Amino acid sequence: MSSNLTLSARISLVKSPFCAPRCGTLPGAGSNRIGSCVAGVPNGSEGTLQIGKFPLRHSETAQRAMTDNPLMGTDLSNDVAAIHAVLERARSGLVERQSLVEVLVLAAVAGEHVLVVGPPGTAKSQAVRGVAGELGGKYFEYLLGRFTEPNEVFGPIDLNKLRSGVVEVETAGMLPDAEVAFLDEVFRGSTAILNTLLGILNERLFRRGSTIKACPLRLCVGATNSLPDDVSLAAFADRFLLRVFVEPVPDANLEDLLAVGWSGPRHGSKPVGIEVIDRLHAASLACDMEAVRPLIGAAVRQMRSAGITLTDRRIVRSQSLVAAAATLEGRSAATSADLWTLPLVVPTLDAQVLARSVLADVMQPSHSDLLPFAAEEYSAGALARARRLTDSGRKLLEGAGEPIDHDTRLRMEATLREIDAGFAPSDLTDELAAVRGSLVSAVTASTSA
Repeated sequence: MSSNLTLSARISLVKSPFCAPRCGTLPGAGSNRIGSCVAGVPNGSEGTLQIGKFPLRHSETAQRAMTDNPLMGTDLSNDVAAIHAVLERARSGLVERQSLVEVLVLAAVAGEHVLVVGPPGTAKSQAVRGVAGELGGKYFEYLLGRFTEPNEVFGPIDLNKLRSGVVEVETAGMLPDAEVAFLDEVFRGSTAILNTLLGILNERLFRRGSTIKACPLRLCVGATNSLPDDVSLAAFADRFLLRVFVEPVPDANLEDLLAVGWSGPRHGSKPVGIEVIDRLHAASLACDMEAVRPLIGAAVRQMRSAGITLTDRRIVRSQSLVAAAATLEGRSAATSADLWTLPLVVPTLDAQVLARSVLADVMQPSHSDLLPFAAEEYSAGALARARRLTDSGRKLLEGAGEPIDHDTRLRMEATLREIDAGFAPSDLTDELAAVRGSLVSAVTASTSA
């Protein structure tokens, strides 16, 4: 650690993630401020230096997380349970965006960034704010445009030091100080902004003038209406490992959209704390990947044969998603069940659709109990769909009162139709068959009552 500190006297210490709020409240607690960096966790930790993805030491808790080896007995069950609660709350106020919420959490644990592509008004920013508010930590959001100045994103120049001929940036409350960031219309930024962002995204280092600052960034989400055609933006776009493509809510779910939109977002939940992400990230770095490396290699070869192009960077870093998926399932070794994450690194929508088809056999065993919507969408696998329907059916049965009300009965019937449309009776798993039988009994009893 001491040798790293001597690399440059100009590298500044990161202010603690556990500092008092500077400007506003957490997203999800009523804040829609644009260009604000928000802290949602208490005082008390010391500064740090970051070399690499995350801070080497940003608090005593995170320091222990980075040194503990999950293969040596570290129990992360409480952290996984906390993430489950985060997902439940963040998904509850959204329609057809459940998989996006799950992908954002996966990316945070993996230490990677997400590019969300879709038309305006499709709840991209709402999903990010919901996840950020549930995780806690400092949050920065900004809408980039052609005339956005670097100081609007990274902070103003210190005028007092400028008079002495020193260009130093005041980064407090700005992107270099954030732990979770959302940049809307990310490709509209100027060359100066995008070049500076490259260092923040890839190295977690902010460089401008004499300022070189380690950034505590865990997750950056960029949003755009469409992918850029400009080849000069390719290197920048490649820093967003995960690609999520969203479309307007389909006709079949418009009533749900209207109901959720009218009731408004839920407020008041206590953030779990960004240190939960740090501990899970540390565990993912220690995940045993030996069993799945041959499978990943075979999957890449299949995609290449189908004409899907992936950069070497994306191929290597796809392992971080597989490891994060395994960690969130409470395992210290990745298996074929975690390969549903691979299509997420494919850069275009058409190529993702093709990848899911090409990798159908490889991803057939894929599933996730914690991230069921994302696992089903990206694997297109029957096992992932069966697990998601099993979980949905059990929740309906557990929440049903006596007698079963009309709305619950309709939801049970819809779940039964989805089960019967997706599976032949001989293809049902034992768990799904049992849930189906219970749903049939409940609906029959409700109808005859």
